[in-house]
Order: sequence, then C-alpha cells, then structure tokens
Amino acid sequence: MSLSTVEQPSYPSNQALILQELERTLAAVSHEEIASAQRMLLDAERVFVMGAGRSGLALKMVAMRLMHLGLNVHVVGEVTAPAIGPGDVLLVASGSGTTASVVHAAEVAGRVGAQVVVLTTARESELARLAESLVVIPAATKQDHGETRSRQYAGALFEQCALLVMDAMFQGMWRERGESAEELWKRHANLE
Repeated sequence: MSLSTVEQPSYPSNQALILQELERTLAAVSHEEIASAQRMLLDAERVFVMGAGRSGLALKMVAMRLMHLGLNVHVVGEVTAPAIGPGDVLLVASGSGTTASVVHAAEVAGRVGAQVVVLTTARESELARLAESLVVIPAATKQDHGETRSRQYAGALFEQCALLVMDAMFQGMWRERGESAEELWKRHANLE
C-alpha cells in the first residue's frame, strides 16, 4: 500500500503530539539543575556555545539571546571565536552525550580551567561526567528508534527542548538582571 492511500495524521494531530511531548519532557527537567546553569552563565566572563547538527543550531539561537542579555558570547567554530580560558563557560548540547567533537571541546575547556554546562539526555555519559553543571532533558536521542520517549524522528524532541529550556533560562536571567526589553533591543543586530 502506498503512502498516498494510507490515512496520514493531520497537521493538528501532529502538532498536538509534539506539544504533548514537549510539555511532558520540559516538566521533568530539574529546577535545581536549571538554577545552577543560570548562575554559571551569568557569572561567566565569556560564554562559548557548541553543539553538532540541530543541537548546534539550537545553541546558535541561544547565543543570540545571551548576547541580547549583554553577555560576552562566542560560537565555537566561528572564525572570530577566541581561545577559551579560566573564568569562561562552555555551554554544550548533545542528546547522546557521546558526540566526539562536543566531548573533545568539553575536555579542552576543562583542561584550560573553563567550566562546562551540559545539556543532554544521558546522565551517565562521557560528556555529563565533564560537566560542572548538568541539565538532563529526558528526551529520546537520535539513535532511539523504539518510540519509547518520543514518536518524533531522531533527536527532534531533545533539540526542541534544548532550545526551550534555554529560552526559559533566558527569561529568568533577563528578569534577574532587571533590564527592559528596550535596553536589550539596543544590542540587536542592526546590520541585517
């Protein structure tokens, strides 16, 4: 039977599925882990962000919001990113906690005295062990094809939650700093 003859889920049902998965997963993220990560980011001299694939794209969006907040932020791999060092924080995301480039970056950051904030699904992963601050997002990884944690493809739920967790953290940090939206807007790119 071809896909065209099989009843396909409608957009509203797909949307409902995604929203239900997001709500369930985000509700299970530890408030204590969030508070620790927020404090570390706010106290950092500079923040470096890194992830691979869609996790990396999510963290690029996070970098923009942290810049709006007035933090000194760099995206690892961009030609203008300087060397990381003591007083800095590396914020990384990897659903599996085993992405080689991300684990390597966390190792380097630790060796030079920077702190590491990790977003992952895998509390016992190699990457999680390198974290000074760990935020566990109980979502499926891209290798989980059994639909036990998510009916979405690959690591979609983790990637979505990584962005939403960080957006919620941004809201908290913004309120803590007490700046108006107008003050943040002054930092928005004007060379678009």
